[in-house]
Amino acid sequence: MFWLALTVMGLIAAAYVAMPLWSNASPRRPLGVGSALAVLAASGVVYAVIGSPDVPSGRGELLTPQDLPAVEEMIAGLAARLEAEPGDLNGWQMLGRSYMTIGRYAEAAAAYERAAELESSRNPNTLVARGEALLASGGQNLTPEIVSLFESALALDPNQPAALFWTGIASANRGDVAQAADRWERLLGTNPPPHIREIIDQRVAEWRGEPAPVVEAAPIEQPGTVVAASVALSDAAAAGLSGDATVFIIARDPAQPSPPIAVIRRRVSELPAVVLLGDADSMIPGRSLSAFAEFELVARISVSGQPAVQSGDWFGSLLVRPAENSDVSLSIDHRVP
Repeated sequence: MFWLALTVMGLIAAAYVAMPLWSNASPRRPLGVGSALAVLAASGVVYAVIGSPDVPSGRGELLTPQDLPAVEEMIAGLAARLEAEPGDLNGWQMLGRSYMTIGRYAEAAAAYERAAELESSRNPNTLVARGEALLASGGQNLTPEIVSLFESALALDPNQPAALFWTGIASANRGDVAQAADRWERLLGTNPPPHIREIIDQRVAEWRGEPAPVVEAAPIEQPGTVVAASVALSDAAAAGLSGDATVFIIARDPAQPSPPIAVIRRRVSELPAVVLLGDADSMIPGRSLSAFAEFELVARISVSGQPAVQSGDWFGSLLVRPAENSDVSLSIDHRVP
């Protein structure tokens, strides 16, 4: 998502990620700072983020190392089925998102390429997803091929947030700060969250050679949101964690924790933050978050960056009933022994 989590890059909810890091970047090094966002762009559909059905509800043990072979087997099974049923567009898109989440970027790019072929390259979100997979697999190097994918996405949808973001960076990299400013000004029109808007405004002002404007906070709006969770670290958790540590935010059925209903991925440096989860973040087609009267919301910081729970990880959880309260607060305050 690119917005909101830069939630899957093909989904606007996946777009807003670790932009606070951008505020410390030199105008000469936009890609060096911005490239950290690419890895975060692939959250959403994932087979490996949450654990086994026998884990008690309310605990942080989301996935044990023993579960990982089964996770890989699930993804391999999907890949094998798609080779037998190559016309399954949704399956190729899901496979791409799954590969992205577990860090197999080249395979994700290949899956998105198959999806793009089925769509005759007419879906801007798929083009962006493939571009970001290639970007992640190639050491965050914005090659002409990758930039061309983002430009093609913009030709189909002039307001595609991820394409605006990356083509703005590409323009700045080649010294065309006027075009970079134009792209990011259009990015502002996609209604980013207030703290993201402020950073974009500052960068655009630098590119224009103007003073940074004062930004008024605007309400966060996202169609299909089921729960808005204010996620924060306890003092104890914050004391010993790197800002680069991965945060998995998972909605799961207490009666059947695996697989989870929906997943978003963030970084510790982004907390505290309001995280929006909705049907766009669902893992499995036909199993929508909005269909659940209640679900467990879990936030876990993976010190290793891997889905498998390990000693030293921090987590927090609570039970959510959206009909009663869709705005909740979640503190990450327990540590895995």
